[in-house]
Amino acid sequence: MNAAKYQSSEYMSIEEFPFWIKHFHHDSTNLPPLHSHEFIELVYVVKGEAKHVFEGKSYTIKENDVFIINPGEVHTFSLDSGCEFEIINCLFLPSLIHDSWLKEMGVSQSMDYFYIHPFLDNNERFHHLLNLHGNQYLRIRSLLESMIHEFEGANSCFSTLIRIQLLELLIQLSRIYNLRKTGTCNESVMEKESKILVQRICGYIERQYDQKITIPTICKLFSISPRHLNRLFKQETGKTVIEMAHKIRIEKAKKFLVESDEKVINVAMRVGYDDPAFFSRLFRRIVGCSPGKYKEGILKGFITI
Repeated sequence: MNAAKYQSSEYMSIEEFPFWIKHFHHDSTNLPPLHSHEFIELVYVVKGEAKHVFEGKSYTIKENDVFIINPGEVHTFSLDSGCEFEIINCLFLPSLIHDSWLKEMGVSQSMDYFYIHPFLDNNERFHHLLNLHGNQYLRIRSLLESMIHEFEGANSCFSTLIRIQLLELLIQLSRIYNLRKTGTCNESVMEKESKILVQRICGYIERQYDQKITIPTICKLFSISPRHLNRLFKQETGKTVIEMAHKIRIEKAKKFLVESDEKVINVAMRVGYDDPAFFSRLFRRIVGCSPGKYKEGILKGFITI
């Protein structure tokens, strides 16, 4: 089967800025044909799982995998019917970042060092992929999303910002590769980073329990995407962020019910709920009884704290 060959001009309309980036949702009906290209392609798997067909062999790729396809390498993706996956596709030519610019910033390596070095694997024709964890994937994903935002907005100086962000992304990937190679970046370190981030966010919720807490606000404060935020919380606590916020608020409400003579409606408002009926239903679901019954049970000794 002959492979199609894509030219950079099909994606990159500005000769002085050979760059292109986009989200893609793939299922079995809209996969690219077997192809090669004259540009470098960096692929980040946002979600799902697929087969990467590369030079006649098939490799599994999954969420948070990142890898490079170099010019001239023939590849495509394969998916079972009914399955789907999402990627971020970043295309560029080496001329995007000149070596002279790197030297001015004190970087001794050439551009190709950063996009080839992290993905070298002498045992496989398919360049070694990196599966990112914890704060690693949060930073890499953030850089990619920022580049998409700049590329689509095309505001003033967008090309300069993208060059800087792409260089940081490639340097970060090279650093991750080197840390793993030397064994200093192990799973326990990444797990610790995730736990610390979740603890910081829980601390924020504890302090702001009586305020309106939104996912976008937390994401902005802690530089994390909504999906990654809930995934991290589910992984570390078994709860989503909203479930954790409810738990913290209900614990505060239990304390206020016992230590004051305030009515249920006032306690609800005090812990951030405008709707007392919703508060009562939530309280019953989490605690197992209504706020009034809980207070009565504590006072009469039927329930212990």
